[in-house]
Parts: sequence; structure tokens; C-alpha cells
Amino acid sequence: MTTEQRTHAPTRALRIVLVDDHAIVRHGLRSILERESDLDVVGEASTAAEAAAVVEQTRPSIVLLDLKLSTAADTEGLDLCARLTQRHPELAVLVLTTFLDDLLVVEAIRHGARGYVVKDVDTTELLRSIRAVARNESAFDSHAAAAMVRSMRVQPERPKFTERELRVLQLLAHGLSNREIGGELYISETTVKFHVRNIMRKMDASSRAEVVYEASKLGVI
Repeated sequence: MTTEQRTHAPTRALRIVLVDDHAIVRHGLRSILERESDLDVVGEASTAAEAAAVVEQTRPSIVLLDLKLSTAADTEGLDLCARLTQRHPELAVLVLTTFLDDLLVVEAIRHGARGYVVKDVDTTELLRSIRAVARNESAFDSHAAAAMVRSMRVQPERPKFTERELRVLQLLAHGLSNREIGGELYISETTVKFHVRNIMRKMDASSRAEVVYEASKLGVI
């Protein structure tokens, strides 16, 4: 964990924590932000666990959050955003990421983010976005704003699931294994695998994590 906590930061400064799995990105952001008299980088983190600890320790005003924190799960940043904003309602989360997917922008907002900008944003726009979310305003760069508009126009078609498939989906979302799901539903592990394969096919998903993510986006679970 790379953390620099300042206990005597100016009272008017916005306290910022940087959450990104690339140290070079965090260092670059720090060098940009600390040129501003009203911004103070009080901590850094490279993982979700580190971020939760650093936020708890430093109590920042703002978290700059990358959505992709590891190769393990594409939704890790979204989950972290939800946890942070639920635990610290006053915290402003600004997503700063390389990913620009229309529905991902919407999901970030649904998970508690106040703004969404991509990493090719210029410095002026980034600073404007940081100060906007600090004022409890929304902040989107031009790419994210366009994605937001498109996502509101186009609603994805919702797959049709049987009652049993919906129950399997709910248990998948709780992280249960095939064996555990079988135990809950009093069916064999082979039958569970059959249902999971059908669900993945209907959602055009390649992993259980993607199934849960897509199902949550569609409001299925």
C-alpha cells in the first residue's frame, strides 16, 4: 500500500484519494493535482481492500477511482464504488478510467459515482470535474455524457428466464458454488450446471461473473 496521509492539510483543500492499480498513473495524477492550491492528495491505493482502508484512515472528500483494479474481475471498481459511498455517504467518487461503455457509465452512477471521465481527458477538464463533484454536482466528459444519452435511448432486450433459472441466478449473485446451489434447491450438481449453461447462453456471457453483472444491469436480480 502506498499511502501518504497529511494531518495538517489546509482546511479549504479538497482531500483526495487516488485508486488505480498502476503506480505510474497515480504518481502522474498526484503531480498534476498537487499543483493546485485547493487540492490535496492524502492517500493512494492499488486494490479495493487498500482503498477501503485508506478512505477509512484519511476521510477524503473525493476518491478518483479506476474501474479496473485487477485482472480478477471487471466489476471490482463498481463494487468498491458502491461500498465506499454506502459507508461514507458524504464521499464524492469520480470514476477515472480507460473504459467507455455506454451501460458502464450508467452502472457507475447507479453504484454511487458522481461523475465519469476517461483517462484521455485534458487536465483542465479533469480539474473541473473534481471540483464539480466536490460541490455535489455531476461531472461527465464529452465522451461519457454522450454514452449516458445513448444508454438512456437504447434499452437492452431482457432475456426470458424460467422460475428455476431466476432462482439459480439469485444464488449465483450470492457467490454460491454449483454444489451449494444444488443443496439450496434440492437438485443435483449436474442439473445446476445445466441451468447455468442455459443462463450463460441466454445472456451471451462467458463467465459466471459476467452473468451476474449483466443480470444486475438488466434488473433481473
